[in-house]
Amino acid sequence: MIPIRDDIRSRKFPLFTILLIAVNILIYIYQNLIYVEPELFVWKYALVAKSLISFQPLNPVSTLPPPLTLITSQFLHGDIFHLGSNMLFLWVFGDNIEAELGYFKYLGFYLTCGIISGIVQVIAFPGSTIPMVGASGAISGIMGAYLLRFPKARVVTWLFFIFFVRLPAVVYLGLWIIFQIVAGVPTYGNDGDGVAYFAHIGGFIAGMVLFKVWKK
Repeated sequence: MIPIRDDIRSRKFPLFTILLIAVNILIYIYQNLIYVEPELFVWKYALVAKSLISFQPLNPVSTLPPPLTLITSQFLHGDIFHLGSNMLFLWVFGDNIEAELGYFKYLGFYLTCGIISGIVQVIAFPGSTIPMVGASGAISGIMGAYLLRFPKARVVTWLFFIFFVRLPAVVYLGLWIIFQIVAGVPTYGNDGDGVAYFAHIGGFIAGMVLFKVWKK
């Protein structure tokens, strides 16, 4: 279920949505095409649950205090598909939430949802030594806010890579979060399967709660 676009035109130019996409792309290019050792780059800035719990980096190249990686990890991606899918979701759902909150409040909302999503993943897997990267936790927060604000919006969706359908946002996002729960719960206690489902769930719920608070 790949979202292509929604049917709501943004009331404001999506400045920070575009900037966030650009920054993520530029960092990915730097990591993989310019930086000498891409894997070490990941260890420098990725979130590692065990490091955050102990406040001690696991890898000697990890020079940042572990709490800061709750932010830096949001701008790293594992591969081009990971990057592309996250940026597509941000583009589809981010512009209207940015218009609702305003530019700087939107940026704070995005980063805060990302931080909370990372904390939820760490709580779920406190002993994990797997580097966690990606903007999906923050974007999940955007999606949670979108569900609250625009439940009747239509999302043009590429279904099963075969045909296009127009789904109500409440259906699309409802199915999405149900999938995260169904896929994520069985991974609890076994260090996950490489996808941070609990970060997605935590970010989504954080987005719903924070949007109502920040909108006021």
